[in-house]
Formats: sequence, C-alpha cells, structure tokens
Amino acid sequence: QVQLVESGGGLVQAGGSLRLSCAASGRTFSSSAMGWFRQAPGKEREFVAAINWSGGSTSYADSVKGRFTISRDNAKNTVYLQMNSLKPEDTAVYYCAASPTYGYTRQRYYNYWGQGTQVTVSS
Repeated sequence: QVQLVESGGGLVQAGGSLRLSCAASGRTFSSSAMGWFRQAPGKEREFVAAINWSGGSTSYADSVKGRFTISRDNAKNTVYLQMNSLKPEDTAVYYCAASPTYGYTRQRYYNYWGQGTQVTVSS
C-alpha cells in the first residue's frame, strides 16, 4: 500500500515557476510508476506526466511538454513536478498517483492517489 501527500502548490503569476512534491509512504513506492494529474474547475481530471520506477523513463501531456519536468528520488520516497513558464490554463488541483506499471495516461490504471494541491496562475 502507498500513501501519497502532495505539497508545493500556491499562487503564481503567469511565466513563473512552482515545484510540486509528493511524499510517499509504503514499501512499494520505489517499484511503482508515478504520475501527476490535474483537474481544473468544471473539467475532467487529466494526465500531466508520468515516470517509471527508476526515473529512466518519463512521459508528458502535449500541453506541458517542454515546460514541466517530472522526477523522483527513491531514497526520499518523493516524486516532483517542476513547472516552468506557467500559464493561466495550468490552474488546477494537481494530484500525484501511483501505478504498478509505467506507461499509462488513464486514471483507472493508478490505484493510489493523494489529496491534491491547488495551483493558481494569475494573468
């Protein structure tokens, strides 16, 4: 079992940066693929980025490619999302999630979720 707690959200101006962290507890973190999703008001939750267990493979939604970077530190049981060049349309609640298998962008393949952290980008 994996428990996930996100942090690092906040209010930032367009063009700014934020780094989200997701602290995990549980024995299976280092063998789990991890993902970040987001949900804007009135919209469905969408995939943002994913990373495999070792950090050697990553994938991104087209909307964030080149601006966001996902990484992990298995010694610290933490996964990160570095967000640069933020836009107002990045405003959402951001969730981290764990999956037994890397490569999925659909929520149903992730079996553990955090409670989310709010990111608000002002124009």
